[in-house]
Amino acid sequence: MKTELIKKAMSARENAYAPYSRFKVGAALLCEDGSIFTGFNIENKSYPATMCAERTALYSAIGQGHKKFKAIAVIGSSPEPCYPCGICRQVFSEFCDGEFIFYICSEDGSCVEKTFDEILPYTFSFTTNN
Repeated sequence: MKTELIKKAMSARENAYAPYSRFKVGAALLCEDGSIFTGFNIENKSYPATMCAERTALYSAIGQGHKKFKAIAVIGSSPEPCYPCGICRQVFSEFCDGEFIFYICSEDGSCVEKTFDEILPYTFSFTTNN
């Protein structure tokens, strides 16, 4: 499954819209039922409005009714592994447990494998008394 996710992330990266940074990112998210959703970064002149590849894939999956996930491959366009940003890590904490796997890849497809707990050990969370 890892190889398939990496290939799909590489393919998704080709659709990235990155005219400002020229840093294209692709992602492929594996749902608990085996479905795979892809995403790519979409930049905007107002950088805070930019959407990361990881969140694009996640939001697509959620929009189709998925809420449980196993792994994601993220591949950038540099020789270094492309780690998810802090916002993406926090968003994923809403839906993923500590054993969720990140395949963090460089442009050639070589990857570092990390669990969610390894890349975000102290997530922001709170409980409510509803």
